[in-house]
Amino acid sequence: MAHSTDPPGNPAADPIRVAVIGYGYWGPNLVRNFGGLDGCEVTVVCDPDPAALSRASQLYPAIRVTASVDELLSGEDVDAVAIATPVSSHFELARRVVESGRHVLIEKPMTSTAEESRQLIDLAGAAGVVLMVDHTFLYTGAVRRIRELIEADELGTPYYFDSERISLGLLQQDINVVWDLAPHDLSILQFLFEEQPSRLQAVGFRHVGSEREEMASLNLVYPSGLHAQIRVSWLSPVKVRRTLIGGSRRMVVFDDVEPTEKVRVYDKGVALDLAGEEVTALKPIYRAGDVHIPMLDRTEALQVEAAHFLECIRDGRQPLTGGAEGLAVVELLEAADRSMAAGGEFVSLDS
Repeated sequence: MAHSTDPPGNPAADPIRVAVIGYGYWGPNLVRNFGGLDGCEVTVVCDPDPAALSRASQLYPAIRVTASVDELLSGEDVDAVAIATPVSSHFELARRVVESGRHVLIEKPMTSTAEESRQLIDLAGAAGVVLMVDHTFLYTGAVRRIRELIEADELGTPYYFDSERISLGLLQQDINVVWDLAPHDLSILQFLFEEQPSRLQAVGFRHVGSEREEMASLNLVYPSGLHAQIRVSWLSPVKVRRTLIGGSRRMVVFDDVEPTEKVRVYDKGVALDLAGEEVTALKPIYRAGDVHIPMLDRTEALQVEAAHFLECIRDGRQPLTGGAEGLAVVELLEAADRSMAAGGEFVSLDS
């Protein structure tokens, strides 16, 4: 792979001091994982909610808590900031962090618009700081193992990517279900195939009276013939996190809800019998072989990601999920909104 995601082996003598903005759903996970790494110290938690700050103080009495971003950035005890707040606040918070000379890790999606993402990339480049996006699934042992299978041509020619990410989820106030859930699958697609889609279609539905889609389906068409379908929903009675990847040689099932055997590789496929002189002689040939369950790295993905962020800060290397990768996902999300607004028409993604 082009980017290492191994934890740093020789942390610097002085720990990297990390602040976390947002201590709601995802913030506590960031605090826990950064706090558990050698060469890192979580120094500040910032949240406007007094109850959230109280919870953080009870668990981590040594960490400074504040409701003020100004107070956080004026302190001398912060080298990097992780942002876990509503998407609508990402750009302004990240801009302030970058302009203060700190490195920044932003929860997905990177920003509310592609233009904001481009501005952040330029600002981070000018400031010489690391800009990284929290596309957590790219740091899982499962997704990294699937990438290795594809790179080794174990699957053959990729045919399709079919993902279902549904649950009885929390309806977001500032984004629809596509912006909430689809970034996971779009970032996985980008990581696995490194090919840009040429067309995208999105169809969304609203059922509970909200102003934003709670269910949606995306179709992405790639120049190579690869087709991707992504279904997302906040209105499912069961939690499903399953992806099927079909190739000419083998097929993969990635079930993130499965506690142990998250990845299964099936030696199954279908081809046409081209023997004979007439078109009518074509017959499907089905192949059914063994099922292989590969060994996976069980390290928590967020721990791997946090360690990679620190490594990029120390070594000045480009993150696996940097600004460019975050921008690419936001551009697809914007295209999905355009397609839904046009009644599900395919939109061109050619630059």
